[in-house]
Amino acid sequence: MIELYEKISRINPNYRNQVFTVIEGDQIGKKALFSNGKLVWETEDRGFFSSYEKAISGIDICGLADLAGNRIYSEILGNEKKIVICGGGHVSMPIISMGRMLGCHVTVLEDRPTYANNARRQGTDEILVDSFENSLRQVSGDADTYFVIVTRGHRYDRECLRAIAAKPHGYIGMIGSRRRVALVKESLVAEGVDKSVLDQVYSPIGLDIGAETPEEIAISVMAQIVEVKNKKKNHCGYSKEILKGILEPPEIPGCGASREVLATIVRRRGSAPRETGTKMLILPDGRTIGTIGGGCVEAEVANRGRQLMIRDSFTPELIHVDMTAEAAEDEGMVCGGVLDVLLEAI
Repeated sequence: MIELYEKISRINPNYRNQVFTVIEGDQIGKKALFSNGKLVWETEDRGFFSSYEKAISGIDICGLADLAGNRIYSEILGNEKKIVICGGGHVSMPIISMGRMLGCHVTVLEDRPTYANNARRQGTDEILVDSFENSLRQVSGDADTYFVIVTRGHRYDRECLRAIAAKPHGYIGMIGSRRRVALVKESLVAEGVDKSVLDQVYSPIGLDIGAETPEEIAISVMAQIVEVKNKKKNHCGYSKEILKGILEPPEIPGCGASREVLATIVRRRGSAPRETGTKMLILPDGRTIGTIGGGCVEAEVANRGRQLMIRDSFTPELIHVDMTAEAAEDEGMVCGGVLDVLLEAI
């Protein structure tokens, strides 16, 4: 099974990647990984999923489906969300902070060392100090990369937008007045840059909330990025922290259990706080990586996961958690709802 997670960690992020798991029926626990429409890994060679490749190609959801009389869970894999900020000025600082608060990997491109140091002190994950053109050569981009262009002048805006328009991306936003933005786009179209890409640039950047201060502008930008992100279907996936916890399990001296258990929300109804596909890794000592919403729901799932660790069988378990509004209030939670959670021993 570890081989599956190794493949997920190395898979091409620009392909459509999907993991399927049988959660009920006589094939329970069988898994498969499809990439770019092809079966690249299965629990056993020529197993259950290899017999239904054509049928699987039509499953386009992150959630539950039926396959040959078996209940399966399908997840379209997203990747770590990355924000690439072109420019390290005063607007960039709160964007860095908010991006990291939302769990994104934040990279700042800045050609002025003093401003680069400001971004570094703000806590950016990565900073590239060079010309924007050279720095963007080091950024590959993918469907989960969100580019934010907030440079100090339209010359640099044009330089950045020209390079970014040729890269895979999930979002491109550019600050500036409508006139400044129009001039940049017109000049790039004249150079042969794809107009259809330029027409999709969010500019003026951010949601229209009448933002004035750098902090307000950052809120509008991040709100727009969240809006774009959440309209996609690929909310499922494995965070880098969970993958690291699986592939490089921490040493826990004196702990009797040796397995980890992965908890995944496979169905959500009502106002439960986390979406389908959300994951939590339960460690042998009771600690967890990630969260499926906190409170008594998470505590119950973690407890069931610890029970699974000590069993002889590796058979997955599907548990049903029903948190009514009244019970949620009693536990100090703002959300109720119903969850089906799949527990799998790693």
